[in-house]
Parts: sequence; C-alpha cells; structure tokens
Amino acid sequence: MSSKSISPWAWIPTLYFAQGIPYFIVNTVSVMMFTKLGVPNGEMAFFTSLLYLPWMIKPFWSPFVDIFKTKRWWIMAMQILMSAAFAAVAFSLPHPSAEVMASGSTDVSMFAVTLILFWITAFASATHDIAADGFYMLALKPGVQAEMIGWRSVFYRLSNVFCNSALIAIPGIIYDWTKEQGNESMPFGWQVTIGVIAAIFILMAIWHLFFTPRPDSDKPNEDINAKKIIADFGQAFSTFFKKPALWVAILFMLLYRLPEGFLMKMIYPFLLGTRETGGLGLTMQELGVVYGAIGVIFLLLGGILGGFYISRVGLKKAFWWMALAMTLPCLSFVYLSMFLPTNMVYIAIAIAIEQFGYGFGFTAYMMYMMYFSEGEFKTSHYAICTSFMALSMILPGLVAGYIQEAIGYENFFWMVISCSIATFIVTFLARRVVNANYGKK
Repeated sequence: MSSKSISPWAWIPTLYFAQGIPYFIVNTVSVMMFTKLGVPNGEMAFFTSLLYLPWMIKPFWSPFVDIFKTKRWWIMAMQILMSAAFAAVAFSLPHPSAEVMASGSTDVSMFAVTLILFWITAFASATHDIAADGFYMLALKPGVQAEMIGWRSVFYRLSNVFCNSALIAIPGIIYDWTKEQGNESMPFGWQVTIGVIAAIFILMAIWHLFFTPRPDSDKPNEDINAKKIIADFGQAFSTFFKKPALWVAILFMLLYRLPEGFLMKMIYPFLLGTRETGGLGLTMQELGVVYGAIGVIFLLLGGILGGFYISRVGLKKAFWWMALAMTLPCLSFVYLSMFLPTNMVYIAIAIAIEQFGYGFGFTAYMMYMMYFSEGEFKTSHYAICTSFMALSMILPGLVAGYIQEAIGYENFFWMVISCSIATFIVTFLARRVVNANYGKK
C-alpha cells in the first residue's frame, strides 16, 4: 500500500492507544497487581514510584531520537521491545503462597525480575512517546494535524479507560474461576492479563508495520550531531535556570499537586484492601467500574471544564478555584476511610467528586507550565517543566506507603488534606507573577 494512500484513521487511533497502554500498565496497573499479590504498601509505593523515572528524564535523550534511524523505526522497535517485555513478565511472574499474600507480607525481592522488565518497558514507552509525537508531525500536513489532534487525545485516554476498567477485571474473573475449581490463584490471573497485553502489542506492531506511512521527511537529521545536541540542550538548560521567578515556578511545580501525589499511590491499596486493614475490600471488577470507568470519565470531564473556565476568565482569576478543586475533594477519601461504606453508589460518588476536582484543578498546573515556558527555548523549557512535574509525583510516592503503614488509612488521608497548605502557598506565589490575561480567549 502506498504511503500516500494510507488514511490517518488507519494508524493514529491504534498508535495513540498503544502509546497509553504501557504508561498506565507500569504506573497504575502495577500498583494494583503488587497490592493484590501481597506486597506491603511501603515497598509497593516506593518501587512503583521509581518506575516513573524514565518519563521524568526523557527530555535528556529525546534529541538523540532525531539523529539515529527514523521515527517510524523507533516506533516499531519500541513496540516489539515492549511486546517481548510484557511476554517475559507474563511467563516469569512469581507465585507467592495464598497465606503470604493474604497477610500482606510478600517479599518484594521476589519480584526483582518483574520490576526490571517493567523498567525496560518504561524506558521503551518513554522513547515510543518521543518517536510517536515526532512522527505525527512528519507524516501529516499541518491542516490534518489540527484535524486529528483531538482524536489522538481521545484514543490515548481510551487506553486509560481500557487499562483501568476492562483489563483489571481479567485477574478478578480468573481468580473467581480458579476458586470455583478448587485451585484459587491470583498470580495466574495477572499472568493471563499481562499476556493479553503482550498479544495486543504484537498485533499492534504487525498492524503498524503495514499501515503506518513512510513519509520522505522521516529520516535521520544529518545536520545535527550528538555534540551539537548537548551544546544546544546545555544552553536551553542554563537559560531555564535564569528565568524570572524561577524558584516560585519550581516550588509550584513540585508542591501544587502534593496532596494528589500522596493520594494517588494509596488509592488502589485502600480500595482493594480488606476491611480488617481499614480498606474498602472492593473486588477487581468493582474497582474497574467505580475507579477505572466512572473515575476516569469524571477526571476527563473536569479537565475539559477546567480548560473552558480558564479560557473565559484567564489563569490568574481561575487560580484559587483551581487550587480548591485540587485539594478539597480529597475529603472524599477521608469520608470513605472513616465510614467504610458498602453501598457502591456512595463509593462511586466519592470517587467521582475527587477525580473531577483533580481534573479541574490540574488544568491550572498545565497552563502555568506553558506560561513559564514562554520564550526563545519554549519547547525545551516545557520539557524541563514536565520533568519537574514527574518529580512531583515520584517524591511523595516514595514515602507514601511507609507513612500509611505507620498511621493507617484514615490518618493518612487527613495528612493528605493537611498538605493542601503547601498547595495554597504556592498558588499565592504563582498567582502574583502570572499575567492577568494569560489563557483568556
């Protein structure tokens, strides 16, 4: 098939669906998996937070994707590598005893190979992100890029819904089936689940081999070399740290989401944990509905309305409402941990409120990063900002599990609320330096 005859609809939906899957597998589904396999919250949160590191540092190697091979080659190579890594996880996943898993005392060292394979997947996924976004701009004319940009976001977000709803129901269904057969096995369910992902990626790679175009512009950039890249990035890096109100920006990027940074690592253990340990005791199927489907829908709705609100009043006027939306809905989890409701409607409403608030409040964070990045090195400076954004999730995640183990879920969620003080302080500081009309349509 000629490249010119390949419709964008033949590859953009699958490419961006594939872009999202490994991100959500490594950063969210892995949390559920290790929780259900009995890894203590402290070790689970610490090691899964480290898995986020490749997305934090990807700006440092993204320029090298331009000078080695084509973007299409990188896409295919990374999809094949991720297929192999997922398959290896499926075949090598350990089987702790049912008693050890039930007690929540599974030694994380059992999963050393699994964590290494997830690290490989994370680096491959971050590289795939770089190549896919670059390929999108090379393979499409500007008018088509504008036409398809909303759709690529839709299919990326659909991968979130898929991973956090349909996919995580698989281990629960298989566990129930093995239990009926008198040979219950939670690890087997997760092996099948990761195996399904490996199969999907193999099919994706085959599809993209035949149905992604080969634009003439997709070729190694021979006008630049590694030495020039390092020099240019060094200049961009140094100018970033000379920007006005730098420390306000850094504090804002690190602390605005502090409550959510702690909360996100403990949501799944809390929702899946037994009532004896202070959790809600949801099944994987129930979690997929209330958090993976309903929660994600309200998260997206909050983001859409947040963008609309800023476009009407500007970032400066919207800031305080966004900060309140980012923090106060965390009280939903205080309520859940205090009363441990069994009614799924109440649980779903609480999660919907928290996710909507986060989606609405997060819009201000993204807009502020764009505002701070304005200038000569806008693209590079925004990439550096995204590294701070990733760091803002890694740092609280490293200690969240240990804190929860020490003080329990209810006190932990009250601690999350107390972190709102940091959010309000940095909002006050950032709001003072933002242009009054920035973001206003």
